[in-house]
Amino acid sequence: MHQNLRLGNDRRDVLQSTIDTVTQVWEGFDYARESEPELTTETAALLSETLPELGMQHTVALGQAVDVLDQSLAQSRPRFLAYIGSSGLEIGAVADFLAASYDINLAVDARAASTLEVQTSKWLGEFIGFPNARGLFTSGGTVSNITALAAARHRAVPESREMGNTVPMAVYVSSEAHYSNKRAVELLGLGTRAVRSIRIDDEHRMVPAALEEQIKADIAAGVKPMCIIASAGTTLTGAIDPLREIARIAKTYDIWMHVDGAYGAPAAGTDTARELFDGIELADSVTIDAHKWLFVPKACSIVLVKDYAALAATFGHNEAYMPHEGEEPNPVDVTLEYSRPLRALKLWLGFKAHGASEFRSAIAKNIDLAQETYSRASVNASYRVLPHRPQLSIVPLQHIPHGMTDPQKISEHNAALCSAIEKDGRVFLSPAVINGETWLRPCFTNFRTELSDVDVLFEVIEDLGKKI
Repeated sequence: MHQNLRLGNDRRDVLQSTIDTVTQVWEGFDYARESEPELTTETAALLSETLPELGMQHTVALGQAVDVLDQSLAQSRPRFLAYIGSSGLEIGAVADFLAASYDINLAVDARAASTLEVQTSKWLGEFIGFPNARGLFTSGGTVSNITALAAARHRAVPESREMGNTVPMAVYVSSEAHYSNKRAVELLGLGTRAVRSIRIDDEHRMVPAALEEQIKADIAAGVKPMCIIASAGTTLTGAIDPLREIARIAKTYDIWMHVDGAYGAPAAGTDTARELFDGIELADSVTIDAHKWLFVPKACSIVLVKDYAALAATFGHNEAYMPHEGEEPNPVDVTLEYSRPLRALKLWLGFKAHGASEFRSAIAKNIDLAQETYSRASVNASYRVLPHRPQLSIVPLQHIPHGMTDPQKISEHNAALCSAIEKDGRVFLSPAVINGETWLRPCFTNFRTELSDVDVLFEVIEDLGKKI
């Protein structure tokens, strides 16, 4: 029976066991599995146990935890092409271990750690071409978007903090914007009817003329335009809205412009895609999920803002139990969260250990793999692709059995094919519904993915496609 919560004499054994295990895990992530492991009866029994009143040998408990993790879906593997996720940057995992060990809370000034967060946010602004900005690290893109929209609401209707939503307001998004933006609008009490879904063009980008037309109509109807949310890489197709033209409209009507770049914004740091993000520097705020296309482990999202004081005006509270010294606001006064871990360390250490150039190269490689996937599918009669090349690293495609022409049957075929691919386990894909039709949606956001994995992707699709 353990006398306290320290590992004590077991520390070195636990750490050595962890080192051995993690080394094997990292080496395993360099290669794809030929199938995903099933949940064993032993692990199922483990996960049905009741609360353990007494502890067990630490290394045995650690081994059980590893068994659970190893029988879970890990996005770090090179053929995990489904959701837009992280790929478990190794130095980032080390940073998480260190940050959790120190267990620093960034609610108030934490000295060097607080300065590190500021520095990392400035580095990220420099990386994507959003200069003179400062940011905060949050738990995810949803919280980052909510933070930005709350600041936009305060600017549009300053009395909203005290009085609530005293006037009808509108938030403008593309028709394929991420649903987290609607969730943010709901949580701010505006209601989903405040969301203006702006039509998109043939490349799935917001149409500026339609945006301006809707803004004029709202103003005429006595509705206050609160925020324009431009997508910099939609989840569905990776589309990037015309940022410079949207920024012009935002300036003309004095509307906060937020860029939801949770997935795509890091590509702005590459020579390959930089021009697609022209105008991002004109936005008021930008969301980036470093746990997506900057490869670090979850959770590590950032909201960058031009006007840091706007966050303090939105969230600040002068509570007696929180120290308020000097001109700099406490981090808790510029964000939703009180207990906030040092999420920035994993990105800071990533930049320090690898350099920004390595991140740029990895992102560019993902884009190249997407282009190669599109090229192969576009010249093969067994596939259908969208009429335009992918802007980033998402490549929707449909497998078309010989002689099949009915769109509904093609959709049903691809839905069944996606399920079969998931069960097969060599590749992991997710489906997407585009214009009412079901597509396969390979997405490349892993630095471990290679051209050989694209080869396997097509082999698996063609192999299983014939059997359905």
